[in-house]
Amino acid sequence: MSNFGYFLACEEHGPAELVEQARMAEQAGFDSLWISDHYHPWNDAQGQSPFVWSVIGALSQAVSLPVQTAVTCPLIRMHPAVVAQAAATAAVQLEGRFRLGVGTGEGLNEHILGTVWPEAPVRLEMLEEALQIIRRLFTGEQISHRGRHYTVENARLYTVPDEPVPIDVSAFGPQAAELAARIGDGLITMAPDESVVERFRRGGGGTNPVYGGLKVCWGTDEREAVRTAHRLWANEQLPGELPQVLPTPRHFEQASQLVTEEQVAASVPCGGDLDTHQGFRWVSPASAGAGKRNGAEHRCSVMSGQRATLFLDVLTDDRQRRSATGGREVRA
Repeated sequence: MSNFGYFLACEEHGPAELVEQARMAEQAGFDSLWISDHYHPWNDAQGQSPFVWSVIGALSQAVSLPVQTAVTCPLIRMHPAVVAQAAATAAVQLEGRFRLGVGTGEGLNEHILGTVWPEAPVRLEMLEEALQIIRRLFTGEQISHRGRHYTVENARLYTVPDEPVPIDVSAFGPQAAELAARIGDGLITMAPDESVVERFRRGGGGTNPVYGGLKVCWGTDEREAVRTAHRLWANEQLPGELPQVLPTPRHFEQASQLVTEEQVAASVPCGGDLDTHQGFRWVSPASAGAGKRNGAEHRCSVMSGQRATLFLDVLTDDRQRRSATGGREVRA
């Protein structure tokens, strides 16, 4: 049985709007929430970037859905001991309905303190050490740690949940997938790929959960929806390690000039037909019986542009129609 989540994009929306979207997502039938953790948006057109942990505190009072960061980088901008405290507090606020999603981050967010942005293999090494610290702190015991990348002295978390916070690791390539299998409680990928999921399963991930993400852009005018997705999320089509190394939104804007609307249209579901568009069926809670796609049984979608609330309204209406007719489609 698939689980359908809604992705709260901090890059596009302010705190109050994110909380309102969360309320509407719960009403529309989504099972869980993802929320991004950024210092900067990807480009100036997105225009927002609130502090995620403050928003999570507000979510704990507004909805009953589970919440997960997708994803937090506990390497440079925030020390793993500080991330551990934030995650433990969030789990207490949400009464255990919190999962910490982590990854090796992007220079866009992590370079701001003027430190060196390490190469990918070093960041993977740092992530493994960071998770050792975080898990030890989740015990509520006083710890000290002197490792290759981090030092912690006499640290103890006094506010901890009854059970340790599950930690899922983001992966796009084979090395990260193997690390996720070894140290994570689950796998996160914003580009669901069967080969990555398979490597995670074979590497020790076993039956641990896999979370796959997909962006969509809803609108009655399909071409306008494509233009919106291109204006706001063209960065998603940048190849290779480029998204991990560019330092500022302006650099992403410059690189994204190479991305065409046709490229976006080929990868981002755009338009307004929930029944015929495969991408929308993949992210709609009304399609819960549709099974997995690319090995991800937990699916999270983010709506591009300022029409997110309209999209959620449409899904709520769709859910209510199907519920009233025993799941059968009814055309308005």
